[in-house]
Amino acid sequence: MRKVLKAAQGPLEITPQEKSVWICMCGLSNNQPFCDGSHKKTRDEEGGKTYEYDQEGHRQEIS
Repeated sequence: MRKVLKAAQGPLEITPQEKSVWICMCGLSNNQPFCDGSHKKTRDEEGGKTYEYDQEGHRQEIS
């Protein structure tokens, strides 16, 4: 198992071509390095806290 700590709650837009490419910045996408919308699970996270997500996307506060 690998733990990835990221703080962003949305993707990074890359626009070098005609159509934008969205890069995952939350670490939850199942389509790395691309965004699949999984960051929506982080919307109600509280600032200053650390959370862990399991394979099914369930969140647990760890600090």
